[in-house]
Amino acid sequence: MPEPQPGPTVAGSPTSSVPPALGVRPTPDDGTRLSRRRVWDESTRPTAPPAPTGATYTAGQRANGQHLVDVHDHLRGELAQVRDLVRQVAAGVLDVGDARSVISTMTMRQNSWTLGAYCAGYCRLVTMHHMLEDRSMLPHLRSAEPGLAPVVDRLEEEHRVIHDVLEQVDAALVELVRRPAALGELQEAVDLLNDTLLSHLSYEERELVEPLARLGMW
Repeated sequence: MPEPQPGPTVAGSPTSSVPPALGVRPTPDDGTRLSRRRVWDESTRPTAPPAPTGATYTAGQRANGQHLVDVHDHLRGELAQVRDLVRQVAAGVLDVGDARSVISTMTMRQNSWTLGAYCAGYCRLVTMHHMLEDRSMLPHLRSAEPGLAPVVDRLEEEHRVIHDVLEQVDAALVELVRRPAALGELQEAVDLLNDTLLSHLSYEERELVEPLARLGMW
């Protein structure tokens, strides 16, 4: 990935190619960015091959696709909680140590690649359960539809980048204990987390909801 660079608000994500017959709506990216830092070039993201013409889906297949969105919605909720913690620290309501403790218990921190059971991720802190899913799901997707390989590669790469962004949030919390004037640095780190995570979640849903429904998880 390129070094973070300042940049303007980006355009919203491309229109999803998920067929209406699937009945699952990926969460769109509206292009809103809070930080001027960029950790990747969104214009270089690969896209999945189109779904087969006339594809139909069972209730179970629809549930597979919807589950990815549901997992991501949980992570979006945790992100909102992180932002609220920062607000409370800024207002003097919450101690920095308490905020760091809360963040460390969140799903996105336990799964340091942040994105739930359906993508990829091989950072050390991921739970054994998720590691086993990744070892079975990703090879399945690659073998079942080789055209997905560039998307899966990109998602794995973004997972590692988001892990680094999470580390920056933690480092900013530590620095704030030492230097109370560093609140702005913490806000910037959380803004960058907000931008990268929400962008990634939308991209992942756009590209994987339909293949996961059609091909299954393993």
